[in-house]
Amino acid sequence: MPRFSVIVTAQGLAGRLPTALDSVLAQSFTDFELITAHDTPGSPAATVADEYATGDPRIVRTPGSRAEGMHAATGTYLLFLNATDVLTPGALAAMDARLQETGEVDVLHLAHERVPWWVGEPVAEGAADGDPTDVRRPVWATAYRRAFLADHQLAFTEGHFTDIGWSGAVTLAAGRTAALDTVCVRRHERRPSGSDRPTPDAQRQLLDQVELVLRRAAEQELDQDTSRALFDHLFAEVLDTAATSCRRAFFRRAGRLYRRHRPAGHRTEGLRNRLLSRGAYATFRALLGAERRTEQARAFATRAARRWRRGRPSGPYRRYLRRPLDENLAVYAAYWGRGYACNPAAIHRKARELAPHIRSVFLVREQDAATMPEDVESVVIGSRRYWEELARAKYTFNNVNFETAMVKRPGSVHVQTHHGTPLKRMGVDQIEYRAVAAATGSFGRLMERADRWDYSLSSNAHSTEVWSGAYPSAFTHLEYGYPRNDRFYTADPAEVTAIRERLGIPQDRVALLYAPTYRDYPRDVSAQFDLARFCAELGPEFVVLLRAHYFLEGDADLQQAVASGRLIDVTASRDTEDICLASDALITDYSSIMFDYANLDRPIVTYADDWDVYRDTRGVYFDLLAEPPGHVARTQDELIRVFTSGEWADERSAGLRDRFRERFCRFDDGRAAERVVRRVLLGQAEEELPPVVPLHERLPVPAARPAVVAGSRTHTPAR
Repeated sequence: MPRFSVIVTAQGLAGRLPTALDSVLAQSFTDFELITAHDTPGSPAATVADEYATGDPRIVRTPGSRAEGMHAATGTYLLFLNATDVLTPGALAAMDARLQETGEVDVLHLAHERVPWWVGEPVAEGAADGDPTDVRRPVWATAYRRAFLADHQLAFTEGHFTDIGWSGAVTLAAGRTAALDTVCVRRHERRPSGSDRPTPDAQRQLLDQVELVLRRAAEQELDQDTSRALFDHLFAEVLDTAATSCRRAFFRRAGRLYRRHRPAGHRTEGLRNRLLSRGAYATFRALLGAERRTEQARAFATRAARRWRRGRPSGPYRRYLRRPLDENLAVYAAYWGRGYACNPAAIHRKARELAPHIRSVFLVREQDAATMPEDVESVVIGSRRYWEELARAKYTFNNVNFETAMVKRPGSVHVQTHHGTPLKRMGVDQIEYRAVAAATGSFGRLMERADRWDYSLSSNAHSTEVWSGAYPSAFTHLEYGYPRNDRFYTADPAEVTAIRERLGIPQDRVALLYAPTYRDYPRDVSAQFDLARFCAELGPEFVVLLRAHYFLEGDADLQQAVASGRLIDVTASRDTEDICLASDALITDYSSIMFDYANLDRPIVTYADDWDVYRDTRGVYFDLLAEPPGHVARTQDELIRVFTSGEWADERSAGLRDRFRERFCRFDDGRAAERVVRRVLLGQAEEELPPVVPLHERLPVPAARPAVVAGSRTHTPAR
């Protein structure tokens, strides 16, 4: 029997689960078992738990919640964590030492810290602080003797506010308790959001839990001080909940409970308590309204001061914000206004087809306005009309964040489409990488922008896991695929041929797309990759398409790499999907283009000459060299050999690509844009959306040189 059973739940928080599990497995005290109680099989959390459990006998997997984890536990003491919690180094050893001193207590309260993910210093809370009858003390910072729980048949219920009922039952049943003032648990708390407000059903369940505790307390002969303290703690939670969203039915029932269970001689203190005890709902609502208006005025003044300091045109924008939302207006933007591109453009096209009643407007920088298609309505960013459209739009789509000055209005819907599957660390996961964190700036402002998201688009379960941890806010994941990748399945061979002719690719050449990513550290690209030499040594059957990262547009070293007709610079082209369709294989380093390109089922070669520096400086989510989409070259000579030897298109390349596609092309099937439009703009339910086509049933458009590219695979030629 292990000393401790550490039960970790991860419903919807797979992005933080590895950190939580690592904190337990790294403990110096090893007499424990780790139980992962995850959500449905096949979910991101279940996948992470399965990977950790492989080969580690200390890990027990069980689907479900804390109740199932508790049933599977065999330890003397139980500790309940979730994916946002970590054990501090030496925590289990400190807990064991304290229990050796106190003997077999029923409950051991632990000192802990609450750490904001976004900004701010940790807030420490001592184990001995506060009233022992406080049912709001965190369950995740408490160790429970398993035999005590079994003797009293204590168990978690399903639903909302279950911790109140659990803690109340434990408080009433516990005999001996103790405290440990060593900080043992650190909780990373996400930002509060309007969507966190309890629903009517959740409020009903809160009162169910409160009533259950009050009835149990009435059955016991508690002393007056304990009874009064327990009563006050319970109704402090009720009033805090009422302050966020107070409905008449909730208030009336809460008032009845207050009057029925108020202990003898209890003195009602505080205006809110007195209003509740009297059932004065209208007055209570008026009080909340006055408090809310005061807080909004303060917040507005703060935002206005920030905009003034940043030079934002707050005056006209404020006036437009007073006008009602246009229920039939959607605005789109991509890459900070760099034109008509990426997922927003793909959704825009589908919206005009399926939701023609929605007026769609694209936001673009002044210098890129000339590149916009003639049939696309657009406005220049920063103009007076820009602020009007942004203020009144019911729907907003962006693959990055809108500027900080943008106000997320009640009733508006914002879809964060993203612009790639993440290999490098993103969002608050960048904090520990100093160079990147310094360039990112304020993580508080970053999270303020992420708080505006209603939906976050994912093309695979890996992305869902990352987004949930990197941007810890209250948005809904849409696992629909990336709309920009639809063309890889909807284009036809004739279209591929036409694109190649437009780009000037000779019919008899194999086109290799070279698309490196941006570095957050100094790097002499021309010195580390001699593009002219590479093109010359490949041989006459190849032509290289150079696609530099948009952050590197105009870089002289890259733009001057010319090799006598064997290189075509396509950096200025806005249509990344066209370039991918035109090519027969991809060469990249750590760019997210590899995840999109894998949908085409064409060879990918990774040139990773500075992987160690990139990994340690930028931070990554997985080891690309251990799980690559194809052959890996660490030097330029190796890269040349991969192509001159034919390895780039051999069976090993195909096998690596198959495994990569299985993990990262899960939701891309050619109908992603349709799913987004139907769900967001047309309001259709999930079950009404087109189901994702299984990977083995999809038919991406074939390459122009299939005999060379596919090896033993069978494809239809493009010509």
